[in-house]
Amino acid sequence: MKLTAQYVICLQHMCNTLASLGKLKKPCPKVHERVMEKRQALNFLPVLAVASFLVKISGSSSFRPVLTGPDLAFSGPRVVFRCVASNVSPPVIYELIKDGRVRIGRNRDFQGGQVASFPIKVTAASEGSYHCRATAGGTREISNSIKLRVVTPPSYTRVTSEPFPPVAYEGSRMALSCDAEMGSNLSYSWFFNRKEITSSTSLPFHFVENKLLVERVTPEYAGNYSCSAWSSVNGIKRISSSTEVQVTIKVYVSKPEISFSVHKEGTSYHGNVTCWSTRGSPPVNLYLLLDGKEVNSVTAAQTLAAWFLVVVVPELDMGEARCRVKTENQDLTSEPVNLEVAPVGGNVKVEVEYLYTADSKLTTARLSCHVSRGTFPYISWLFNDSVLPSESHPDSHTQPILPHIAFADRRQSLILTKLSPEESGYYRCRARDSYDDSGPWVESAAELVQVTVNSMSQAASSTETPPSQSFCMNITEAVTIAFCCFVLLMLAVGSACVYKMFENNQAHTNSVPANSDALQSELTPQSGGNMADTTATDCDVQNQITEVTV
Repeated sequence: MKLTAQYVICLQHMCNTLASLGKLKKPCPKVHERVMEKRQALNFLPVLAVASFLVKISGSSSFRPVLTGPDLAFSGPRVVFRCVASNVSPPVIYELIKDGRVRIGRNRDFQGGQVASFPIKVTAASEGSYHCRATAGGTREISNSIKLRVVTPPSYTRVTSEPFPPVAYEGSRMALSCDAEMGSNLSYSWFFNRKEITSSTSLPFHFVENKLLVERVTPEYAGNYSCSAWSSVNGIKRISSSTEVQVTIKVYVSKPEISFSVHKEGTSYHGNVTCWSTRGSPPVNLYLLLDGKEVNSVTAAQTLAAWFLVVVVPELDMGEARCRVKTENQDLTSEPVNLEVAPVGGNVKVEVEYLYTADSKLTTARLSCHVSRGTFPYISWLFNDSVLPSESHPDSHTQPILPHIAFADRRQSLILTKLSPEESGYYRCRARDSYDDSGPWVESAAELVQVTVNSMSQAASSTETPPSQSFCMNITEAVTIAFCCFVLLMLAVGSACVYKMFENNQAHTNSVPANSDALQSELTPQSGGNMADTTATDCDVQNQITEVTV
């Protein structure tokens, strides 16, 4: 068997490789290219077979490095990647590779089994995929890969609103956004009046990413709102909080109302028109319209009311006044009021109305004063020619004339809340112009209100039946029942008698033809007197039958 020089050199190289890996216990024999006998070549064949087997074993027991490190990290601090390969003979060269092509670091292990560390400072450019490449004994292996995501902590967080500025009307939609100038992988927390809005208190709030939404706002959600943007890495939070933003919820203004009053200074009269709305959010603009033309205006910054002075002359129509209120999205007008002042005059009359409970018990009397003419009447009441308070203004030591009274409808009604004989007497009312304290009074006629013990006990007598009345009621019921029974009895007896008489009448009608001839023969020979008697007798019988039949 002949061996070529190239084949011998290949065997020599394989043997040397196995020896460097520690797979052979003895050194490789030296083989010369030029001088080789046939026997020596045959003796070398077992070595070749063993070398081939060992090469296969060594190829099947390749190593694989393992890379460990973070997959999430804040931008700024340092992180460390570690790589190690087990069951490999030193020296081992470790390299940290980013995105498959950029070498970040290189490290050597001369002892074997040592961990190679690669510290890096995290920046935005550090984000990517990392793996470790290990080289030992001419063999190169690749580790697992780790994808690093860089988290930027939030900063410069603020709250923005839609609409802006943060002013919304009730029933409208409001959206607040928590905006951070920098930051990634962010979560958000919202606060209302410095209390966190949690899942249990979120209604009617809705969270959508970095927004806080309210579909229909109400005045109760006006206040201070703030937010916090935060990131978390391995249980460590980086938080950035905003300043508070005041949200104003405006209420729509109600339809304005108008009133007109007059006061007198010396001999001059001055009118005052008051305009106001019962509901709404200031500021509002209030206008006075006279006969459809704007004559004055006021901007109410804190209230919803305004007062306008007008010139008035008694008994002269000064026109029709209206109030107008305007906001940025509303324009409303009040009902009209005539600026006409009619002095008090004409007839004044008192009407009395007694009020009873459900069981007909007299409890209250209501006296009404009717003035036929006058725009601003002032009513005063008199009891037995004594003025009732508050005109007299008695002090605390004076016993009031009537302790149980009340006024209503601007003193046009006097209510006696408790009735007793003390309230009996004559009541009158009088009226004058409210704007003229020295003006004349117009009085009504006196009206008598009489409260007696009998009138007060009327209800008791109507609810509690006296024994005598009960006895009378029992007698009446007994007489009524007896009379009904008697009528029924008479009807029964009469019906029986009529039936009996009808039966007898039928029997008598059947017996008359059989006996008529005999009766006639007996009556014929007799004298005229006898015939007259017989005739009379027949008439009596006939009459009797007729009466019974009827």
